[in-house]
Amino acid sequence: MKNKTIIITGASRGIGRAIALKCAKHGANIVVAAKSAEPHPKLPGTIYSVAEEIESLGGIALPFQLDVRKELAVKKMMAHVAEKFGGIDVIINNAGAISLSNVEKTTPARYDLMQSINHRAVYLTSHYALPYLKQSNCGHIINLSPPINLNPKWLKDYSPYTLSKYGMTLLTLGLAEELKACGIAVNSLWPKTMIATAAIEFAIGDNMLKHCRTPEIMADAAFALMNKVGLEVTGQCLIDEEFLRKQGQTNFEGYVHQSGHSLNLDLFID
Repeated sequence: MKNKTIIITGASRGIGRAIALKCAKHGANIVVAAKSAEPHPKLPGTIYSVAEEIESLGGIALPFQLDVRKELAVKKMMAHVAEKFGGIDVIINNAGAISLSNVEKTTPARYDLMQSINHRAVYLTSHYALPYLKQSNCGHIINLSPPINLNPKWLKDYSPYTLSKYGMTLLTLGLAEELKACGIAVNSLWPKTMIATAAIEFAIGDNMLKHCRTPEIMADAAFALMNKVGLEVTGQCLIDEEFLRKQGQTNFEGYVHQSGHSLNLDLFID
């Protein structure tokens, strides 16, 4: 990770923050890209607080306030990051919007929000990062999106959200083929179990947190994935635990958010 430059969207808390801190321990340059520049009364973490954590661990941080829906802002960020660090190596599309509601109960505004923050942002960041990723010897795009599971139960109750996340995965599969000739790897990564984040607490309730794992399992999986050489792994829809098992890891007890409780499978995992 030394001298690698990694842009992580939605990095002010949760999984994005965990990935940032994991990479910081290995000396990466990390762009903390998120909307949260000011403290939220209910949600801890800002781009600046995470930047301080990164630097305390030996990484180099660049806090960058970003709304991933804004094309010009994304374009400017890529140029600024490349100028500051001399290039861009990894894009991690972690920012997301969630609403577990069906078509009838999803307002057009909420629908548009999910599509723009989820799959459209993957397009935007990839589009504007590509000139710089092509100059890297370890270019990689990682999208936090699930394998495409067409079991009707994932479509019935919240198809607007499902569409937005499957759109991210379709872009993963398409970009992986498009960018093979450039040597840029593109993969999706998704948790096997629910992860204890503010998003889950908001969408499902705090009672669910005791049945979750911590964000560190996703951070460890993302870190292992980033350290794969070239196109060794590309075009894959990876599940955190399964991928880590293939790397030789066997003990997952340390990721349990609250011991003594069963773990709930995440969305889209049968």
